[in-house]
Amino acid sequence: MFDRLWGRRRDRLVLSPPLSTHQLWLVSLSAPVNRGPEASRTALYPFRYADDARAQRWLREQWEIADRAELLSRLEGLLTDGYRAPLAERFRIEPIAWDVALYTDVVRKGFAAGYLDEPTAWRLLRATVPPTTAAYDSWRAFADDYLLVRLVWMNGLRSTRDADFPAPQAVSDAHLRTLLDPANTQSPWNQAPWEVITRPDRPR
Repeated sequence: MFDRLWGRRRDRLVLSPPLSTHQLWLVSLSAPVNRGPEASRTALYPFRYADDARAQRWLREQWEIADRAELLSRLEGLLTDGYRAPLAERFRIEPIAWDVALYTDVVRKGFAAGYLDEPTAWRLLRATVPPTTAAYDSWRAFADDYLLVRLVWMNGLRSTRDADFPAPQAVSDAHLRTLLDPANTQSPWNQAPWEVITRPDRPR
C-alpha cells in the first residue's frame, strides 16, 4: 500500500527534502523524547519508515487524540500551561523544556497521522521559538530542564499502575549525553546549534 503523503510504500524509508537550519532546530526540540532506532530526528516526519497508522495509534493511546480538533486542543494546553504549571506553584520555576519537547513530538506525530498538513505543522512548531529562546540559551540548558521535569514526573508515577511505563531515568540521561556530545556528528543538536535559530534561515 502506498503512503498518502510520500508516495512510497509504508515499509520503505521516508525520503524528505533536506531541512533548512531553522526547520532542523525546530524538529530537534523533540530529540529528547525520540530515543528509539525507528525515530527520525532530522525530518518533519517522525519515523524513518512511513507508518501513518503507527502515528495515529500512538496519539490515541498516549494522548487520547483521535482527530485534528483534539490534537490542536492538546497542543494549545502544552504550550500555554503544560506540565510546568504545577511546578511553578511548587518550586517557583517554570521549566518549559519538557512541554516543548512533548509539543514538538505531538506536532510531528499529528503530521504523520494526517491531522496536520505540512505548512500548519511548521507554523505550530514556530510558535515554540519565542518562549523557548526566552527561557534557554543552549541545548544543555534545555536538556537540564527537560531531565529535571522528567524526574519529577517519574516520581509522581510511583505507586501507580503506570510506574513501570517510562524508561528508567538512566536511559534518558544517557540519551541526552549522546545528544550533547560534541563528537557525535549524528546529533541534530550538533547539526543545528542553538544559536542558528537567532540567525537568518538558510538551506543546509
